[in-house]
Amino acid sequence: MTVETAPARDPLGLSEDERSVRDLVRDWAAKEVAPGAAQRDEEERYDIGLFHRAGELGLTGLPYPEELGGAGMGTFAWTLAAEEIAAADMALAVSLSVHILSQLCIFANGTAEQKDRFLPPMTAGRELGAFALTEPQAGSDAASLALAATRDGDDYLLTGTKIWITNAGDATRYVVFGTVDRSKGKAGITAFVVEAGTPGFRLGSKERKMGIRGTTGAELVFENARVPAANRLGEEGDGLRVALSALGAGRISIAAACTGLARSALELAARYALQRRQFGRSIADQEMIQAMLAEMAVQVDAARLLTWRAARLRDAGQPINSPSSMAKWYASDVAMRVTTDAVQIYGGAGYSRDNPVERLMRDAKGAQIYEGTNQIHRLIVAQQVLDAMRRDA
Repeated sequence: MTVETAPARDPLGLSEDERSVRDLVRDWAAKEVAPGAAQRDEEERYDIGLFHRAGELGLTGLPYPEELGGAGMGTFAWTLAAEEIAAADMALAVSLSVHILSQLCIFANGTAEQKDRFLPPMTAGRELGAFALTEPQAGSDAASLALAATRDGDDYLLTGTKIWITNAGDATRYVVFGTVDRSKGKAGITAFVVEAGTPGFRLGSKERKMGIRGTTGAELVFENARVPAANRLGEEGDGLRVALSALGAGRISIAAACTGLARSALELAARYALQRRQFGRSIADQEMIQAMLAEMAVQVDAARLLTWRAARLRDAGQPINSPSSMAKWYASDVAMRVTTDAVQIYGGAGYSRDNPVERLMRDAKGAQIYEGTNQIHRLIVAQQVLDAMRRDA
């Protein structure tokens, strides 16, 4: 007699397809991404070949529908992939996160024609995307941006500057935010897709960054750059909505990357503690070192679970404003704490650029600043708590 049994369920709710994605990316990252991460950081060099390879593996369009060249896997699957990539190289994870983010602006706000025109080469990993919002005087206060978008017949003329743009110079498609009328404030902000090589659009100075040096951060300069009105995403004035809705999902991706970075630091610190001997025994035998490792482990798991909750909520179509802010803020703070403790466990060796934890600590710091500073995310969460109390009063 044959007894049918239900298939084993993952206790954390991962489907078989999700586990397959995680395992595929973990294997690829260990074999192809991690070995060159330190050299790319040292040379401040982006390896576009890794981006194309990610496309061959189906990762560059993982959350998007198959009819647009994606894998149709959703936010949670991309979250699993981002953690594994960041565990090998945070810089590549950030680059791919921005690429996924730029596509979301088009996918969620573009016309059918725009989606068909722009997305398939991006989902396939042939065309790298960038997201250009930040300006010299418009960081957290995105509504105050000044890049001018002036209508001129069937085109817009873009004039102004963007800074700290990840993938700048390597990307071929840029989602750019300008204002059609600065006096209107956020009601004037409008989004455009700008192609590399557009006359009047050029790369400015390259940022000399503390960390995440394996991907480019640079200035974009627009000098009456002529962009077809057919490249506008949504209507005039829709730009801030386009940006903020995409950034909500982007925070989840960054939280996942921070979790992977912190996990890598924890594993390196634990391995080193077992190997390093002082006073005739392994430093892993010391209670203070064990306490540090225990706290690091709890923080990494908590960051992962906050991130997974936000990703599951987004895939279920639920609001993610507060959950994504919680995940990004907490996971990036965890990445900073865990990498700092990893350097401490390494001691003097950890302060040397010959050891990987030094790079991980530098990479972690940036995540507390980009995709919204953690101070801004605290304000978002607090406002959500207060708004809930007001509704219940």
